[in-house]
Amino acid sequence: MERKRCLISDTEIYDLIIVGGGPGGLTAGLYAMRAALKTVLIEKGAPGGQMALSDEVENWPGTERITNAELSMKFAQHAQSYGLEILSQEVVAVNPGLDYHSVHLANETLLKAYAVIIGTGGNPRKLNIPGEKEYYGKGVSYCGVCDGFFFKNKTVLVVGGGDTAMEEALYLSKLAKHVYITHRRDAFRASMILQERVKAECKIEVFWNTILTAIKANEEGVCSVSLQDTLTGEKRNLPTDGVFIFIGFDPNNQLVPAGIKMNADGYVITDEKCETNISGIFVVGDLREKYAKQIVISAADGSTAALAAAHYVENQKAEAACVLPEG
Repeated sequence: MERKRCLISDTEIYDLIIVGGGPGGLTAGLYAMRAALKTVLIEKGAPGGQMALSDEVENWPGTERITNAELSMKFAQHAQSYGLEILSQEVVAVNPGLDYHSVHLANETLLKAYAVIIGTGGNPRKLNIPGEKEYYGKGVSYCGVCDGFFFKNKTVLVVGGGDTAMEEALYLSKLAKHVYITHRRDAFRASMILQERVKAECKIEVFWNTILTAIKANEEGVCSVSLQDTLTGEKRNLPTDGVFIFIGFDPNNQLVPAGIKMNADGYVITDEKCETNISGIFVVGDLREKYAKQIVISAADGSTAALAAAHYVENQKAEAACVLPEG
């Protein structure tokens, strides 16, 4: 009687490898440990991902206000309280396999697991002008829903001309005293319905053919920006309390294996379990195609993927069990 193929023994293979230590990855780690999966999380930077880079969070349920650094640490500590192993290493490749998947590290270590969760997130596109990096979290933001509350009854400036810029400007107009929009061209790229809403909002003022050349601040944070007309070259200074930049978002999809479906913008397409079209490979957080980018949504992705991965691993182990010949 023909025997089934045997996998590498469980002592040599992880149940689950999580790539990325943002809110999605850390939540996945917590749920994986609660499901008794042999799990390792790999993160080359500090725990928290993008969450750890800004100032404060006021929309994490049950917590009125918490610094991003503190929330990131709580995520990591909670997961580690269940024994989660966290490796501070860089992943250079994820390779799918029939029986298990492989994760290659920059130090030439090769790890194997039945399931992999990728949560490498993404990064907002930058203007790369003086003051942008220096005052991030001190008046410079890339998320109106996240930080708009801090600018209630203040003046803010939005940079961009696409749907996201229009949506965020409209959201900010509900909180701020006045909203400026600067756009480098003489027409928006956004859908017409959003353009009409922006034009109808009395709190919003648009500067066409205008770019930012610098962001300035005082001891309290951002206080003004330098603007330049792209047609005449004229420069001027505009007082503002905050700058919201929406010129695009680049998903960190370099580690997504070939063959996994992505949309035209490079976001990974998954099912409701956060599973890709390659069995056993899941994607969570801002790398996944979805409606909104929020900490709570990424955390929800992590829990969903970990629960689905636990079910997948259980089935894989059952199918891979060695069958001895009768007699």
